Amino acid sequence: MDSTAQILEENLETILKGEGLEVSEFDSVPEQVKPVPLRKSKDGFILDELLMVQEAKRECYDRWYLPAGRMEEEVKEEAEIDCQPITLLMVQEQGPKWVCFVFLAEEKGGSLKTTAEADSESLQAQWWDRESPLPLRAPDILPLIDAGMKYRRNPSFPMLQPVDFPCHVICQRLFLTFISSNGNTDTSDEPRLWLLLSSNDATPHPSLPIAVSVDTYNTIPWAAHRLIKECMPSSSIHVQTCGILGVQHNGRIPGKTDGICFNMLMLLENLEDGAEISSPPPLEGDAYRWHEVTNQSLRAKIIQRIKEGSVLPVQRL
Repeated sequence: MDSTAQILEENLETILKGEGLEVSEFDSVPEQVKPVPLRKSKDGFILDELLMVQEAKRECYDRWYLPAGRMEEEVKEEAEIDCQPITLLMVQEQGPKWVCFVFLAEEKGGSLKTTAEADSESLQAQWWDRESPLPLRAPDILPLIDAGMKYRRNPSFPMLQPVDFPCHVICQRLFLTFISSNGNTDTSDEPRLWLLLSSNDATPHPSLPIAVSVDTYNTIPWAAHRLIKECMPSSSIHVQTCGILGVQHNGRIPGKTDGICFNMLMLLENLEDGAEISSPPPLEGDAYRWHEVTNQSLRAKIIQRIKEGSVLPVQRL
């Protein structure tokens, strides 16, 4: 194996493990790209026991909700509990300026905030058994609670934490796959697998394409759709969003390094009548190229993640 192919395979393994790679160049970029601070981002926390806080804000005064804010600091401020995130549980999005990271976390110390310590952050905190009556601020947290409990019983994807790679925009590194139909999984025949790679001259080695998101309602799928229209404009393609393999984010300085790179796993299907489905759709132009994954171990890992759906889910609000 030459050094170029080895570097590519190492980078693909890195992405599959939930780690990150530096974002240096973009492949699919809207006409105007501006830094995007996440002015409405928040982080929800679910612990082994369900930690709830009583709201102090006027519009939801006296109601109960999951701690929400920016990582561990907000849980400490709202509930006086120290916590350690276990894994990202879900990503909710409503366009590039509204992204919510939902975490599963565990208690590491502290004592529950009492009414004597009420302030503008919250009135108090308590553990909730999910059976005792509790007036909720909104029912939107109930699916998150269910997802957290389900993950604790049976983890459906590897534990995942955001990787500290600053990025000034919201973008996606697209792990775009195509699986041939000539392989028979019921026999010894193996399906063939292709990945779409960038031919960006500024990138020294073959790499997965990176598409910048735009200010649309569902930012995650549209970046991929735009890139596919650029390189396969004549093909009828269905894009299946499998989920998130990893998140690259640095949010310690609100409004400064709030950009995110989502490493997205996606499956392409050719919908054209009579299309040759034993090979990927033809590309138009030289900005991208198909790469067949011949490393048996790597191919098996990618196909397994696609078939089992063992990736972080995205919820579009």
